Amino acid sequence: MAGPLQVAALAALLAVPVPVRAPVPERRQEAAVRALARRLLGPRAASAVALSVDGRLAAGGPDAYRLLSPPGAAVAVAVTGSSGVAAAAGLYRYLRDFCGCHLSWAGAQLRLPEPLPRVPAEIRAATPNRYRYYQNVCTQSYSYAWWDWERWEREIDWMALSGINLALAFLGQELVWQRVYLSLGLNQSEIDAYFTGPAFLAWNRLGNLHGWAGPLPRSWHLKQLYLQYRVVERMRSLGMLTVLPAFAGHVPPGVLRVFPRVNATRLGGWSHFDCTYSCSYLLDPEDPMFQVIGTLFLKELIKEFGTDHIYSADTFNEMSPLSSDPAYLSRVSNAVFRSMTGADPEALWLMQGWLFQHQPDFWQPAQVRALLHGVPLGRMIVLDLFAESKPVYPWTESFYGQPFIWCMLHNFGGNHGLFGTVESLNRGPFEARRFPNSTMVGTGLAPEGIEQNDVVYELMNELGWRHEPLDLPTWVSRYAQRRYGAANAAASSAWLLLLRSAYNCTGVCVNHNRSPLVRRPSLHMDTQLWYNASDVYEAWRLLLSAGAALGSSLTYRYDLVDVTRQAVQQLVADYYLSIRGAFQSRALPELLTAGGVLVYDLLPELDSLLSSHRLFLLGRWLESARAAATSDREAELYEMNARNQLTLWGPSGNILDYANKQLGGLVLDYYGVRWSLFVSLLVESLNSGSPFHQEQFNQAVFQVERGFIYNKKRYPTTPVGNTLEISRKLFLKYYPGAMKRSRAGPA
Repeated sequence: MAGPLQVAALAALLAVPVPVRAPVPERRQEAAVRALARRLLGPRAASAVALSVDGRLAAGGPDAYRLLSPPGAAVAVAVTGSSGVAAAAGLYRYLRDFCGCHLSWAGAQLRLPEPLPRVPAEIRAATPNRYRYYQNVCTQSYSYAWWDWERWEREIDWMALSGINLALAFLGQELVWQRVYLSLGLNQSEIDAYFTGPAFLAWNRLGNLHGWAGPLPRSWHLKQLYLQYRVVERMRSLGMLTVLPAFAGHVPPGVLRVFPRVNATRLGGWSHFDCTYSCSYLLDPEDPMFQVIGTLFLKELIKEFGTDHIYSADTFNEMSPLSSDPAYLSRVSNAVFRSMTGADPEALWLMQGWLFQHQPDFWQPAQVRALLHGVPLGRMIVLDLFAESKPVYPWTESFYGQPFIWCMLHNFGGNHGLFGTVESLNRGPFEARRFPNSTMVGTGLAPEGIEQNDVVYELMNELGWRHEPLDLPTWVSRYAQRRYGAANAAASSAWLLLLRSAYNCTGVCVNHNRSPLVRRPSLHMDTQLWYNASDVYEAWRLLLSAGAALGSSLTYRYDLVDVTRQAVQQLVADYYLSIRGAFQSRALPELLTAGGVLVYDLLPELDSLLSSHRLFLLGRWLESARAAATSDREAELYEMNARNQLTLWGPSGNILDYANKQLGGLVLDYYGVRWSLFVSLLVESLNSGSPFHQEQFNQAVFQVERGFIYNKKRYPTTPVGNTLEISRKLFLKYYPGAMKRSRAGPA
C-alpha cells in the first residue's frame, strides 16, 4: 500500500496539466510516423504496412499499440499506436519479431522477407511506464556536438522506433541566453568570455565551466537555433515530449558588474579546474534577480520554441552547495521552480539525480529531502541516473515522494569498451516498480556518450515496454540472428559468451574505461577485469569463424572490429604487466621484447584494424567538427575542441583521457606515442642505473599530448583495409598465447 507522501505525489503529478503525450493532432502524428516508415523501408515496403494513431488505445494511461493483419487486405500488417511514438514502437516490434530486422547506431539490418509476413493473431502491448526517457546532459557534448540535421533525423527515427517519448531538446539555448544577457546590460565581450567552446557546452550549462575553448562564433548560434527548430518540430510531430533547459542559478561575472548589489557567491573549482575556467557565481535564492533572470530566459525560450511544459535544471552538478542547512537547500530548489512557473504556470521540473550518489557524504537524508521538498510534490521528476549500479531510490524512500525515472547511465565519456550490467538491467526496473510506496513513473537511457555497445541499449529499450524480465540467453541469441540477418551457431555462441562476461558486470561497476591502453602510462596501472579474459578471446575466435557466412553484414563487421578491439585491449594489459615486471626485476632483454611487441606491432595493428571501419575513424570525428564551421578560423577552433575533449580535456590535462576513444589514428599518434616514450624511458633508466621518475615522465608526455592537439594532421574519413583479414592476422599472431596466459591466471 502506498504511503501518504507517495499517494500525494502521484496524485499531484496526475493533476498537473502535463500530457503523457505531446499535444499534437493525431493526423499529424500519423503523417510523421508514415514518413519515418518510408525513410526506413522505402515507399514499396512502407505501403505494405498500415500505420495509424488512435489515442483511445491508451485509455488515458501509458502508451499502447496494436498489431494485426486484416483478412483479405493488401497490407501485411496494420499497426495502430496511441501516439506516433507508440505506432513507431509497434512497427519496430513487427520488424524485429516477425521480419528478423534490426536497427542500431552501428547500422541497420533490414532485409525484409518477400512477401511480408502476416501476424497470426492480434497483438496488443501497453508499456507499464508513463515515460521512456533518453539523454544525459553530457551527451550533448560527448556525442551530439557536431551533428547536422541528417544525423539528428536518424537519431529521432531511432528514438521513436525504440518507443522513447521524453527527451532533452537543448540546442540553440546559448543564442537565447545571449539575448537575455544583452538585454540585462552585459556587453558582448563578457558573454563571449563566459560561453565555452562547442565540445564543452554541457559543463557550461551545468555551471561547471566558463570560457574554456571558446568563444562561440555568431554562426554557431544561428546554426544551432535553426537545428533546434527542426529537432523540436520532428520530436513533437511523433508524439514525443521535449524537455527544454531552465535557469539553475549560475550567472556570468558580467551580471555582478551590471548589478553590483546582487547577492551572488562564487562556488569552488570543479574537477581539476581552477578559477580561471571554473568557480561559477551562484545567485542567492532570495535575491530578486534570481526570478528576473530565470523567468526572462524561459519566456524567451518558450517564445522561440514553444513548450511541452517540462524543463531541466541542475544547480549542484558535482559541486558542493554553499551550505548543508536544509532550509537553504529548500530555498534554492524553490527558487529554481518559481523561476519556471513565473514563465509557465504548468511547469514540471526534470532534474538529474546524479548529485545524490556522486557526493553521498554531503547529501544525507535531511539534505536530499529538503532539496526535493522545496518543490511541490508531483511537480518534479527525478532521474535516478545511475540506477543500474548505484540506485538512489532505495535509500531516499522513493525520493521522499517525488516521482522518479529509473535510468541506465551505462557509459561515461563515450568510451569504447565492451561493458554492461545486463542482470541488473533485467531486474532493476521491475524491483523499483515493486518497491514499497514506489513513485517510479518511467525508465530511461542516460549515457554520457552513445554509439557504443548497441546490445545494452536494445535490451533496455525493450525492457521499457515489458512487465516482466526477459530470458537473457534466449534474447541475446535472437539478437545475434536479427543483427546479422541470418542464424549462425558460432555468432550465437560468441554472444552468449559476451553476455556472461563483459556484459555481466554485477555489483557496483563504474563503466569508465581504465585499460592501460587509453591511460597515461605509469608503473601503477589497474589491469583488473570483472570477467574471464578467455571468454572474450573465445568470442573473438567464434565471431571470426563466422566471417565466411556473415562477412557481408555491416553490423557483423562492426562487431568484429569491436570484439577484436576488446581482445587487443586485454593484450595491451598483458604486455604492460610484462613490461612492468621486467623493469622491476631489471631484466632489460625481456623489457625490450615486451615493449617492442607493444609499441611496434600490437598498437599499429590495432590502429590498422580500427582504420578499416568508418565508425572507428578519428577523421570522422574531426571532420564533422570542421564541417560545422563557416570559416577556416572556426574550423581550427572546432577541431581543437574535438581533439582536446578526447585527450587532455582541459588546458593542462585537467580531466585527462576521461573521454578516451579507440579510433584509427588516435591509437597510433596519441596512445602509441605515449607508450613509446614510456618504454624508452624505462629502458634508459635500466641502462643508466637511474630511477624512473613518474613526475618527470608526466611533464615529458604532456608535451606529446599537447602536441597532438595542435599538430594539424588531417586524418582519413574513409576506411582502409579489410577488416576480416586484419582481424584474422591479429588472431593468428596473438590468440594462442593470449588463451594460454588467461587460463594460467595472474602470475
